[in-house]
Amino acid sequence: MEVLALSSRNVDGKEKTFTLVTRVMMMTMIISAMQCHAQQTVVGYYDRSCPAAESIVKQTVRNHMRFDVTIPAALLRLHFHDCFVQGCDASVLIDGPNAERFAGANQGLRGFDVIDEAKIRIEASCPGIVSCADILALAAQSAVEFSNGPQWRVPLGRLDGRRSSVSDVSNMPSPTDPMIVIKAKFAGKGLSVEDLVLLNGAHTIGQTECKFFGDRLYNFRQTGQSDPSMNPQAQSELRRFCPPTGNGSGKVALDRGSQTNFDTSFYNNVNGGFAVLESDQNLMFDDETAFYVQRYGGRNGGLVGGVLGGVVGGILGGGSSSFFDSFADAMVKMSNIDVKVNGDPNGEIRRVCSRFN
Repeated sequence: MEVLALSSRNVDGKEKTFTLVTRVMMMTMIISAMQCHAQQTVVGYYDRSCPAAESIVKQTVRNHMRFDVTIPAALLRLHFHDCFVQGCDASVLIDGPNAERFAGANQGLRGFDVIDEAKIRIEASCPGIVSCADILALAAQSAVEFSNGPQWRVPLGRLDGRRSSVSDVSNMPSPTDPMIVIKAKFAGKGLSVEDLVLLNGAHTIGQTECKFFGDRLYNFRQTGQSDPSMNPQAQSELRRFCPPTGNGSGKVALDRGSQTNFDTSFYNNVNGGFAVLESDQNLMFDDETAFYVQRYGGRNGGLVGGVLGGVVGGILGGGSSSFFDSFADAMVKMSNIDVKVNGDPNGEIRRVCSRFN
């Protein structure tokens, strides 16, 4: 799809799209959703075959959090990157020549050791029963729960994939993608615009490296200037952590002032121009995504736009409790993207998560 011919900006900076594109995106989303629902995962799948599986994963995640408070965000990102390539099949965990974990879009992925440890412990209790894909989905849920976020039961029964290739990662959303492209990529996975905004809410925890947004500070779109959509206070703060002479390896919080607490302040920071990534800030330049940013921001506080966000969020039925429930639903939906289940010849239960059987 020729995206450059399908996107433009109004004088107020808001992105507009043509009706044909919207229709194509909707049809793609409907078809993908139908495929997703045709493949079934089940809550309590291991209740009889491996009843300790879920508690083992929770305990493993909690143990790692004692030594690394950033591991929840890493596990969430790992799960997202897995699901967006070939479906939620643990293909991102494979460690081998040209495996997808080595693609440019997967730079900085962490948390592999958490999944490996959980797998070893589960294999000692129930050998050959629990897939690595299910362990990763469970770990992502625990990561949110232990960051003061929502709890939900994860539908299980995924098989691990038999393919992992760098060449399959080209459709991963990028921080520099225009919003129309990001929306199309999510629609291609059966995810709605609301799902897009909700899953972006995972940026309420975690960090990113300066190299992923440095152009916004010093040379936005080759202008030699900073991104005009960024709050001047945010520019000043970020430049201290990311000097122009640096190597881009410095890290900053994605959610200013709340990087270890799962809450709605991310949306308020986006609303106030404090988003770090360009794709996060662009949520405010599209009418559909901006609606959901304002809907879910507000009641739980936030450093920026808290009062305004609270009023708007209250009017639209948003706030932390609404966000928690909706985020959990979006995570379940994402975790069922193109899953492989019993009977699929392209699936297996790996003995070791980092290699095929």
